[in-house]
Amino acid sequence: MRNSPWLVFTYSVIIVIGLLIALPNVLPQSTLQRLPAWLPHEQVSLGLDLRGGSHLVLEVDEADLTKERLQSLLQDARRVLREKGIQPKAVVRSQNQIVVTLADAAQSDQAVADLKTLANPISTGLSAGQSDLAVTANGATITIGFSPAGISANVDNAVQQSLEVIRQRVDQVGVSEPTIQRIGANRVLVQLPGAQDPTRLRQLLGSTAKMSFHMVAPNNQPGPGVTMMQDEEGRSYAVLDRVEISGDRLSDARVSFDPNTHEPVVSFRFDSAGATRFADITRQNVGNPFAIVLDDKVLSAPNIREPITGGSGQISGNFSAESATTLAAMLRAGALPAKLTVIEERTVGADLGADAIKMGIYSGIVGFVLVAAFIFVLYGTWGILANVALLIHTILTFSALTLVGATLTLPGIAGVVLGIGLAVDANVLINERIREETRKGRSAFAAIDTGFRRAYSTIIDGNMTALIAAAILFWFGSGPVRGFAVTMALGLIISMFTSVAFVRVAMIEITRRSKMKVLNIRPLIPFSPYDKHIQFMKARFFGVTVSALLSIASVVLFIHPGLNYGVDFRGGIQMSVKTQGTADLAKFREGLDSLGLGEITLQSFGGNNSILVRAQRQEGGEEAQTAAVTKLKAEVAKIDPTATVEGTDVIGPKVSGELASAGILSVVIASFAMLIYIWARFEWPFAVGAIVTLVLDVTKAIGFFAITGLDFNLTAIAAILTLVGYSVNDKVVVYDRMRENMRLYKSMPLREIIDKSINETLARSLYTNATAFLALVPMAIWGGSAVSSFAIPMVFGILVAGASSIFIAAPILLFLGDWRRRHAKAPATDAGVDIIPPEEGRSRKSAN
Repeated sequence: MRNSPWLVFTYSVIIVIGLLIALPNVLPQSTLQRLPAWLPHEQVSLGLDLRGGSHLVLEVDEADLTKERLQSLLQDARRVLREKGIQPKAVVRSQNQIVVTLADAAQSDQAVADLKTLANPISTGLSAGQSDLAVTANGATITIGFSPAGISANVDNAVQQSLEVIRQRVDQVGVSEPTIQRIGANRVLVQLPGAQDPTRLRQLLGSTAKMSFHMVAPNNQPGPGVTMMQDEEGRSYAVLDRVEISGDRLSDARVSFDPNTHEPVVSFRFDSAGATRFADITRQNVGNPFAIVLDDKVLSAPNIREPITGGSGQISGNFSAESATTLAAMLRAGALPAKLTVIEERTVGADLGADAIKMGIYSGIVGFVLVAAFIFVLYGTWGILANVALLIHTILTFSALTLVGATLTLPGIAGVVLGIGLAVDANVLINERIREETRKGRSAFAAIDTGFRRAYSTIIDGNMTALIAAAILFWFGSGPVRGFAVTMALGLIISMFTSVAFVRVAMIEITRRSKMKVLNIRPLIPFSPYDKHIQFMKARFFGVTVSALLSIASVVLFIHPGLNYGVDFRGGIQMSVKTQGTADLAKFREGLDSLGLGEITLQSFGGNNSILVRAQRQEGGEEAQTAAVTKLKAEVAKIDPTATVEGTDVIGPKVSGELASAGILSVVIASFAMLIYIWARFEWPFAVGAIVTLVLDVTKAIGFFAITGLDFNLTAIAAILTLVGYSVNDKVVVYDRMRENMRLYKSMPLREIIDKSINETLARSLYTNATAFLALVPMAIWGGSAVSSFAIPMVFGILVAGASSIFIAAPILLFLGDWRRRHAKAPATDAGVDIIPPEEGRSRKSAN
């Protein structure tokens, strides 16, 4: 038995290339810059939770956009009717429509035809070619409104324009490496690395920055065509609705300082057409007040002392240098087409990000060392080969992350660590199969060939279930959770190369060169769970009863006291606060409760100088959340001047509801996907057994969250979905051996086949659960609050999944087999996957 030289060469090239691509991730920048240009220099991008920065999701305000477009449509409708000589009694806006009342109903058809000329064809999407307006007539009354397709087109255009305006604004304030992209139909994601002030970012990105210049009504009195507006000082102005000059005529805006007061002011300059118009207005209105309006607020309303013909002016007010700079940047970039509402905000301080990297790396290294040591103890010198494959697996995972341009987050590091544990599963399956074939008396090459062949289908089935969970997690997850799904999926795919293909070639080569006749894989410490004859099915009623009682207790705990829902699902504010000395929780609680922001909870984490502050979702929409954050930060600084806010999460009601729905839906879809896959690969009794066991496993995990009080958030959903995949993976191994034994032992009763199969896979179950446990325990201990909702429940879930494969899934299969035997009407098939005891089928066949 020999390896193909081309195969060995190909594998070697893949590993070397992978090593070169991954190498820049462990080299300092100074060393990286000295490397030759032909070598890879790309590094895996770090998420904001690792390097610090701000993450905002902004949503186009559809109502505000429609209002703006209707206002423009109102003016256009009046103009068209006037130009066509059609006299209306009234042209008014009523909710989301323009209502035109004609003086002469006979002109209705002509008016409809003329008003339809205001429509624009939709240029993109499924509605391309359709009109964006709906114009209908009822006698002398004509209504004009945007069609559903027109509203969607308006939102789409607004998002596209907003992307460009936001990009220009961010560039104006000098933020490096920003991520600005569209998500969904009406949202924009903005990620800004580095230490950013979230309040300033909200002002920079959420302000429409629609500037306009208006005359103030005579004597500042309200009346028709007048809107009352206020300035920052609370002074009211009767501003004429007519826009004299719009902000799009501005060609430049800069910060300067008033020579008399030395206060910051914003100097602006108009383009040529704007300068001419500005000169005419100031010439005609000397002595009258002139209002400069930004987003329906009066910035200033100076009196025009003399004509201004130079095309420039100043905006004064109570500006700080920073707010003046922000305003100038927004004016230079231009106005947003519609109001953008910040519906999600996550901010991580640079120090917290550095701590997260340190904890992630340390816990990952410790997990790898524990797994490698365990494998070495299990398989001795052959364990070294498995560990080399494991090291290559880790290197190739980072090279794949670099190639696909993935962003590594702290949950992503957890995904890499879990991938190490799952990759070992394939090695354990292969080594145990080879041991088994050796005990049957096969030669070295025969044991390798048969061991790999028989383990292969089990490895494929196990990895597919985990990949289904990862795919659903990626589809329904967001942010760091998607990063976890990507790293776990890449790890599973790469393990098929490192743990199967590479190890097979290496084992054949070592065996050939050593001229081994028999392949003995011996442990360093003698331990033999083989050839046991434990009658597990004798305890089936006890196992199912205990499991059912625990699941019922978990449901009760879910109802009361319930889960500790994180800010992801209930909305609100969560802040990480760090003090220089020991944090005085009582003092913080007293001060924060006095703010009147509703329920506020405080929790220590990571040390006696770190506090997690949670405030309930505020009434009054997204703006109320922003105001509450500002109050909390000010009060924290007042209570303890040494305290720093290292991270902030602000989740609005819309996002929290969407995340909760997506979380529940993802778990349900994952369970059904597993059911279909097991049903297709095995048969319906196997699928039912796996799903019933899965429900019991998941309910226990929910109960674990309830009894421990761990945050139930997006990371917790990742843990539940991963547990779903891991649990089914564990069942697949036992089921695969049962199916194989049903083919081999056609006269053996089903109960004995199940017991025999469990005994034969007992070593694999113990070893793989142990490796996954060892990989995740360091992450559970040192990973920090960001991954505690994942690692700790996973450690618990691994133990539950291992026990349920033996004491729940197998008994359910036996119950279904007995029921099916009693109710079967057709003879047993020879397919090898029918769980009717073969002797029953044979007796019926003879009777026929």
